[in-house]
Amino acid sequence: MATFTVRALAKDTWPAFAELVERDGGIWGGCWCIGFHLDPKGPKAQCKPYRETKERLVCQGHAHAALVFDGETAVGWCQFGPTAELPNIKHRKQYEASLEQLPDWRITCFYVGKGYRKRGVANLALQGALEEMARLGGGVVEAYPEDVDGRKTSSSFLHGGTVAMFERLGFERVRRLGMHHWVVSKVVACEGVNW
Repeated sequence: MATFTVRALAKDTWPAFAELVERDGGIWGGCWCIGFHLDPKGPKAQCKPYRETKERLVCQGHAHAALVFDGETAVGWCQFGPTAELPNIKHRKQYEASLEQLPDWRITCFYVGKGYRKRGVANLALQGALEEMARLGGGVVEAYPEDVDGRKTSSSFLHGGTVAMFERLGFERVRRLGMHHWVVSKVVACEGVNW
């Protein structure tokens, strides 16, 4: 049984992140987990080439993720960031139509490498992301997971996680997006501060 650790995506962990993406064929057709960084009103090719853009954002401190490691090998992640860093979300028009206030943080996607799925990596990545957000000041955190209760769904398409996974960590459903997705939210206290 592997002993996993979690580290923040940063300049020093970029090589491990890049190796995981390249090892698994570029992730979802070569997206490099960049789609949520796109300006929803900008041109479609605004972030190409994806690898170079992602690396630049990481080195500038404008791309966040909790990376799960097996030894020195990255095996999965949970991407998160301030709302301005991740402006492009699924079901954005429906989301904005009933928006009252933007959150401080968004959790946009998960990835678990081949051979490590169904071993708790996504859960560990989510816990790591919440700890990192607490370290960075805390605040209101939103995510957009899928409710899979009562229906069969391939885990390879659950890039936003499941509602149940978030609810286990204290997130509450706020409103539905699309047929099976939900806005879930939680307040994360600043590390060392009791709210």
